[in-house]
Amino acid sequence: MLNEIIYRIGVMKRNPSMNACYKELKKTEFASREELDKLQNERLQELMVFCYQNSSYYRNIFLAQKVNPIESVFKVSDLRFLPILDKKTLIKENESIHTIKNYNFKKLFFSETSGSTGEALTFYKDERWDSYNRASINRGLSWFNVNPWDRNGYFWGFDFNFFKQFKIKFFDMLVNRFRLFSYSDKELSVFLKKCRKAKYLEGYSSMIYEVAKLANKNGIKIDNLSLIKGTSEKIYPYYHKETIKAFGCKIVSEYGAAESGIIAFECPEGQMHLNEETAIVEVVDGRVIVTNLIARSFPTIRYDLGDFVELSEEKCSCGREHKVLKEVTGRVGSNILGENSTFYPSLTLYYVFKNIALQHGIELAYRCEQKVLGQLDVYIEHDMTKKLVKILDNEFKKYFNGNVSCNYYSTQSVRVKGKKLKDFVSFI
Repeated sequence: MLNEIIYRIGVMKRNPSMNACYKELKKTEFASREELDKLQNERLQELMVFCYQNSSYYRNIFLAQKVNPIESVFKVSDLRFLPILDKKTLIKENESIHTIKNYNFKKLFFSETSGSTGEALTFYKDERWDSYNRASINRGLSWFNVNPWDRNGYFWGFDFNFFKQFKIKFFDMLVNRFRLFSYSDKELSVFLKKCRKAKYLEGYSSMIYEVAKLANKNGIKIDNLSLIKGTSEKIYPYYHKETIKAFGCKIVSEYGAAESGIIAFECPEGQMHLNEETAIVEVVDGRVIVTNLIARSFPTIRYDLGDFVELSEEKCSCGREHKVLKEVTGRVGSNILGENSTFYPSLTLYYVFKNIALQHGIELAYRCEQKVLGQLDVYIEHDMTKKLVKILDNEFKKYFNGNVSCNYYSTQSVRVKGKKLKDFVSFI
């Protein structure tokens, strides 16, 4: 009861509109397809008018495309006529995209993110935008009978500075949270002991996987959790075997970005439903393009998030008619460079290891690095047997045509300590 009171006081102070946003989201979570389409068109029209009036960047875009949303109705189907926005543009045109000089927002939050690209992006998030984002997370939690004030464990980053740890632990206490700061036996023992009184866990999926492996290795089983939520990283199928054994739950996916808010949340039936009340999702050449319907202080219309995804028309048995994000197949990133100036998209790795899982029944945790032209270092959480090397060689040859040679390394963990897991990193 006390934790709920503290939480609600914090919400009233920081996000006064959040309760209203949450009620709206709960009201439409079982809306019909027609109702969702109507809502998206209405919110898109409002967004377009606002941007035309308050953002010099978008006003110029609209004028160039001969679009005036004040004089004519702009629908979701019309988005295709507007240019796609990338992160470099968000950084370069940062000031002209912002609307904070032309519109008086009651409250703004400073946000900074580098994401997976390493490019620093800063922007101001208006209170309603921030509230809808938090309310979207809370709606997802509610699907698993979890409240945001329930006791929870957090896997998110490392900071070994004593004073910063003390500050973090103090704020964690206020929100009924505890977190793991290192993989030491003592820290791990304390963390797992606290898990026995927690309702849910959340954070980097690769960290959750690592802790699940350690728990299983030590014969520790936690069976009181209602939810394990993974975010910010891709969730690989082989993670679930370890987390189900250790914690009794698979990792549920929450997909989003700081610039775009929550884009999708996995339901109890295992389908990732798009958060259509706050975002329009297009797939162009396999890439996810997102329009944030709520953001006003820093609008992002047709933003290329940098991921390859697949959408599905499949109806979910949970009854929600929000479109389904079938899979985030990979990150749009550096190319793997072969000999003779040939190059291959890093997404190739996804298909290599997916084929091995499907055809040979071997699910491999992997990380690949390239430091030399025409060579790929492949780190795998598996014994490097002659049979496995042959399987790997045959599969890589299908895609690289002999232009890339692979060096295989067996490792206890593919995760680089203290960093977000990336399946491919180029040092060239």
